[in-house]
Amino acid sequence: MKQWLIFATENAIVFIDALALVIVVVGTVEAFIGGLRAMLSSPAGHERRDIWLRYARWLVAGLTFQLAADIIETSITTSWEAVGRIAAVAAIRTFLNYFLDRDLEDVRRRQREATESPPAA
Repeated sequence: MKQWLIFATENAIVFIDALALVIVVVGTVEAFIGGLRAMLSSPAGHERRDIWLRYARWLVAGLTFQLAADIIETSITTSWEAVGRIAAVAAIRTFLNYFLDRDLEDVRRRQREATESPPAA
């Protein structure tokens, strides 16, 4: 029974990491194409900001999936060295995720304030 759980866990980790990879790659390609369009058409600043906000959302999603895989990996790890490595990687991912999410929320708040405040006369 234990071997079956280890097998299932290892496969789940690979699958979740693959999902995270797909999320980050798709987000990166989308941001790259959007960035090229923005450079060629010289859009307003808010359009460029929207491109990077969408990219940040993709990255937050990818980091969240990777963190999930790290959490699962700790359940089958037997050496303290490996647990320490996973913990360090998880801490870095959590740190990045926190600040990306905080920046996204800050931009959303500023956008809400800009749309809710009446235009200057």
